[in-house]
Amino acid sequence: MKKKDIDYVARLERAIKEKYGDDTIQNPAKYWDKNKEKEYLEQLKELVTKQKTSETISGFDNVDGILISRKLINKEALLNCPTCKNKIKTINDDIYIIKYECCNKCYINYVEGRENRWLQGWRPEDVRKNT
Repeated sequence: MKKKDIDYVARLERAIKEKYGDDTIQNPAKYWDKNKEKEYLEQLKELVTKQKTSETISGFDNVDGILISRKLINKEALLNCPTCKNKIKTINDDIYIIKYECCNKCYINYVEGRENRWLQGWRPEDVRKNT
């Protein structure tokens, strides 16, 4: 380096020190020790574990040539109404299964007009006798 370059660096360093303080011109390795290195590596491992978990949850599955987010795929599709045990047959049944966990018929008989009660967990005791 030339003499001018060293002088410029010294002036620049002095100006930074005056404006931002002594810590800004220190070498970061000065404050690094084995304990901080160990702590950093543990945090890094934890971050990688979280990222891998997130990738497996929010990854994509190939369904008939189409990539679909795993969050959207329900692996355990309901084939029967949990309330009356009848088969799910129509689109309306699917809609009510998603929102109220019952088929369209059960929605009309037990939920309609009593949505809050249903969402709080109330279920009819013996539905088979009534159907």
